[in-house]
Amino acid sequence: MNTLQPSGSHDPTTPCIRNATQQDIPEILQLITPYVTQRVLIPRDQEDLQKLVPHGFVAEASSVIVGFAAVEIYSRKLAEVQCLAVREGYQKQGLGRQLVDACVNRAREEQVFELLAITSSDDFLRSCGFDYSLPDQRRALFMRTGDQAPDTK
Repeated sequence: MNTLQPSGSHDPTTPCIRNATQQDIPEILQLITPYVTQRVLIPRDQEDLQKLVPHGFVAEASSVIVGFAAVEIYSRKLAEVQCLAVREGYQKQGLGRQLVDACVNRAREEQVFELLAITSSDDFLRSCGFDYSLPDQRRALFMRTGDQAPDTK
């Protein structure tokens, strides 16, 4: 299912999903800042987002970015959904799912074998088709090597 809307084909007040651009970065930074402050997302700076935007998607309503997600492609074997955020007031309307679907479709287009997502919202991502392990029972294990996430200031 293609979630991207062609421009001009919808009511501008109804959120639509489109490819992110470099010009979106300042607004994306504003969108994610509250989630970074709440420690729901890891800190990102402009340079980080410049790398994510080529495979990133925004949800836009009335010319305002209300959601963002990107897929970071590590190799043909593995990619990761990153920086998923939807502005309060626009949550629970399917935008997060549409952003995740856009990332999944991009990974498929790029013929990436596996897609992972690290989250504090397990139920949401499970409803999008993610699970704790792959069918062959491989699991990701993590170890924190520092006290805090890297400072991006």
